[in-house]
Amino acid sequence: MSDGNHDSDRPRDPKDADILEMKDSETYGKGNDEHPNMQNIIQMNSREKEQYNQKTDSHDQRFQSQSHKVTDEKVKQMRDQVIRAKVYLNFAQPGHNNHLLKELRTRIKEVERTVGEASMDSELPRRVSQKMRSIEVLLAKATEYFSLQPEERQFPNQKKINDPDLYHYAVFSDNVLACAVVINSTISSAKEPEKIVFHVVTDYLNLPAISMWFLLNPPGKATIHIQSIESFDWLSTKYNSTLKEQKSYDPRFTSAINHLRFYLPDIFPALNKIVLFDHDVVVQRDLIEIWSVDMKGKVNAAVETCLESEASFRSMPILLNFSDPFLGKRFNANACTWAFGMNLFDLQEWRRKKLTMLYGSYLQLGLKRPLWKAGSLPLGWITFYNNTVALERRWHALGLGYNSGLRRGDIEQAAVIHYDGVMKPWLEIGIAKYKGYWSKHLLYDLPYLQKCNIHE
Repeated sequence: MSDGNHDSDRPRDPKDADILEMKDSETYGKGNDEHPNMQNIIQMNSREKEQYNQKTDSHDQRFQSQSHKVTDEKVKQMRDQVIRAKVYLNFAQPGHNNHLLKELRTRIKEVERTVGEASMDSELPRRVSQKMRSIEVLLAKATEYFSLQPEERQFPNQKKINDPDLYHYAVFSDNVLACAVVINSTISSAKEPEKIVFHVVTDYLNLPAISMWFLLNPPGKATIHIQSIESFDWLSTKYNSTLKEQKSYDPRFTSAINHLRFYLPDIFPALNKIVLFDHDVVVQRDLIEIWSVDMKGKVNAAVETCLESEASFRSMPILLNFSDPFLGKRFNANACTWAFGMNLFDLQEWRRKKLTMLYGSYLQLGLKRPLWKAGSLPLGWITFYNNTVALERRWHALGLGYNSGLRRGDIEQAAVIHYDGVMKPWLEIGIAKYKGYWSKHLLYDLPYLQKCNIHE
């Protein structure tokens, strides 16, 4: 989930969290009729720009010599970026506090601090080009956003998001491209996309980028619903403090997005069933049959990982400390394990059995004694112990993020393929022969990908 919905069974690559710096748009805003007169704003900022040009011209004259000409292209460009960003701030009503405006203000302060009193490029700090690219992508997104009509800034069909008779899928992630591939691949493989509702939960920083992405690249006939984890007041008051107590910098331990899977009934109180994806999967088949799987009174349906002959093999003692009597007395160390990545959850049974409360008690106990070794997967094994039904292996093929020896036939016959491991398909270290299954679901000619230097 990687990154976001992070891998729960393998170390997360630190590059995943910053693979894109597209924290740069928003779905909520006021109509054009509420904007101040654009011409006046541009005139106002033109005067500011003219004053700046006069100032930098004087600096040029002072620092140039006959043998060497000082360059100030980056300084001028960054100050120009600030002016453009301030124009967009004036497009909204005073006090309007949406995510796009917050991000613009943040970038303005960042660039202004970076430029400071500099009058030549040599006075700028290192890595200034990265900051310039970040605000430029944000400005491009702002241009697109403010060019939309008010009705185009909202996702359609929102009345469907709580309809229990539709097919509901969820992905929790902080990665724009990963979300795009999960959703695009699911919808392109579906026979009835109009019955699909896709729920995306991300964090505050990535909400604008992910929202803008799907506003500009809507998911066909399917419905999309995007939320920020910060909007869940119950999570911040009840659970976040517990996660922070783990005193770890590893996001598998501390990431609220990674642990959000244990609160599905709270996030979707109106739904009866949901399929949860990790964000490093690709869907290759229509999934309608999974909704007819006999859950046998269980809560979780998952592919098992207890065949020792398979690379995906995991035993309970690998991640759980059975020398602790609490685990040794309550769980069978030889019980079959299973994978996160694609899971069908019966939310009604979950609520009835109060498994979120059970998870919370295990999490609290794990803060006091070393019960498990890594991430949320071992917590899943004990939370859904005796509450998991096995899916056929054709539903979910594992290992594309660490095992270069997978059989091509097994990959191509699977309904869902999973790049679990650190070698994600969007990273340079990804396994080359597997990247095509993922990359074919991205449109590389989109201007945002080109601005971010992302290509096939």
